[in-house]
Amino acid sequence: MHLHQVSGRSRLGLALSLLTVLLWGLLAIALKIVLQQLDPFTVTWFRFTFAGVVLGGYLAIRRQLPTWQQLKKVSLPVFLVAVVGLSLNYILFVTGLGKTSANNAQVLTQLAPMMMGIASLMIFKEKYNYQQWVGVAILICGLVLFSHEQVRSLVINLNSYMWGNTLLVLGAIVWAFYGLAQKQLLLNLPSTSVLLCLYLSAALLFSPLAQPERLLTLSGMHLLALIFCALNTVIAYGAFAAALEHWEASRVSVILTLAPIVTLTASSILPSFVPQLLSPSPLSFLGWIGAIAVVVGSMTTSLGTNLRN
Repeated sequence: MHLHQVSGRSRLGLALSLLTVLLWGLLAIALKIVLQQLDPFTVTWFRFTFAGVVLGGYLAIRRQLPTWQQLKKVSLPVFLVAVVGLSLNYILFVTGLGKTSANNAQVLTQLAPMMMGIASLMIFKEKYNYQQWVGVAILICGLVLFSHEQVRSLVINLNSYMWGNTLLVLGAIVWAFYGLAQKQLLLNLPSTSVLLCLYLSAALLFSPLAQPERLLTLSGMHLLALIFCALNTVIAYGAFAAALEHWEASRVSVILTLAPIVTLTASSILPSFVPQLLSPSPLSFLGWIGAIAVVVGSMTTSLGTNLRN
């Protein structure tokens, strides 16, 4: 089977990956706020519908909507893997988040890019050199230190968190399948067209379970948080898909592991401004040491020179 090849514009791929990290790092906190007044299915349906309408309108204005000739070239099995993987990831993450915390959810979600990176080494024939494997080792050690408090809380509250943690891990697994399918779909369609098809298909899947009338009951801050989540869907996944066009999936996946740093940092700062919506979540000294190790390991892995067959 013919596999997708990157453009080689590594700096652009890095910039797009970092934008994705920033937005995904803040997403868990915004979703936690929204879930105070909305159910997971309505939130997920709104995000996909909003993203589909906005992106579709943008492509229509630029006359870049996918043509029937382009769509016929797309592998249906690969597309189904992508849309089911993305849809399941969204609902599993939001549901699991509602039963745990933003920090905990973001830590467990890092299983997704790590699995995608490992799979891409095998499927897309990407290889790491010695320096990059050292970077991976530093990154893993950093994640362990960085998340030690969250891991400890999981053990202490294992019974109450078990269901939420299970959903988050399952969400991470299906996201890895989505990420690999997304990359393969780029063979026949530009990233914006792929995402448009995914958003509209996923919105259709969730429409029977959504309660749109509940959107009218949202308070000001919760409505702003929901709009941010919807815009996050458009911009973050657009940046992620574009990053895969220019950079190896194994490198993109490593950069995405920086998202917990954004989440925990924001969780430490934002409660000072909106204490009625968020509880403080300070980061310990060991947590900051781990955060620095994650950054160093991520940069070492992603900026090294990949080897190819």
